[in-house]
Amino acid sequence: MRRPRPASLERGERLLAWAETDAGEVVGGSRDALHLPDGTRLPWEQVATADWDVDEGRLHVVEAGTFGEALIEHVLVLGEPDRLLSLLRERVTASIVVQRHVSVRDRLGARVIGRRAPGRAGPIAWFVDYDAGLDPTDPGVSSVVDAALAAARADVGE
Repeated sequence: MRRPRPASLERGERLLAWAETDAGEVVGGSRDALHLPDGTRLPWEQVATADWDVDEGRLHVVEAGTFGEALIEHVLVLGEPDRLLSLLRERVTASIVVQRHVSVRDRLGARVIGRRAPGRAGPIAWFVDYDAGLDPTDPGVSSVVDAALAAARADVGE
């Protein structure tokens, strides 16, 4: 198969790995982003989660978002995705600058995550992932998370 060229590729960008969907469309990964059949170019640091169901041959990708807003999800049935899955795992992991869990109440907590484009010296995007049952608007929760976020930023020189 020739190397496909999705419309979402930017100038100078090339696919490093790809797989076809059950409909014959291409899902590909470049150094900088995941390229989806609908034309979405999803930078690696914006991939919140990516789960592979080996039995169903299904990739489920969730985009990073804002608390309280619906998350954008992509579900793709893929054939022979091994190289793409390896690239996805490596690039998403490489985008994590810092990740910390902070206990808030009982066994509930939040993860403070700082991410940036892999291999780049750009700004860090900060995310907080709250355990189910925590209300980020609760002053007790927000004060603990704000302190953890400030400490993480200080540790990476921000």
